[in-house]
Amino acid sequence: MPQHETRSARARSAWAGVLAGIGVAAFVDETVFHQLLHWHHFYDRSTTDAGLVSDGLFHAFGFFAVVFGLVLVADLRRGDRLSGRAFAGGLLTGAGAFQLYDGTIQHKLLGLHQIRYAVDLTPYDWTWNVVAVLLIVAGVVLLRRARATA
Repeated sequence: MPQHETRSARARSAWAGVLAGIGVAAFVDETVFHQLLHWHHFYDRSTTDAGLVSDGLFHAFGFFAVVFGLVLVADLRRGDRLSGRAFAGGLLTGAGAFQLYDGTIQHKLLGLHQIRYAVDLTPYDWTWNVVAVLLIVAGVVLLRRARATA
């Protein structure tokens, strides 16, 4: 495969991973923190009913992100152009970026919700954002390795 096609396939693989990573992070957040632990809703500045509707919309967003990412994967696999390392790097980067966005913009800047209520948020905020940064760093390392091996 010519180098420009390899670069394009690697970039598409990475973007497929980013979309899937965003969706997976949204799914884990929604399932664990919203449904199983009942710590918060996507939007907690209104009624419980509004919070549940916002959770449904959030869940749909995550679902569609995963579906779109996997459609890209299927297309790349059909042409034998999928870069597994670039996909994995994109997956980790997307999940980490979503989590960092959630922890900084949605939790702190916009105040849509907090991780928990009626507790000291400091350890939760630090854990949430440090895990996000670690995911991003691991993803970037894999993306760089994918670029180096091509």
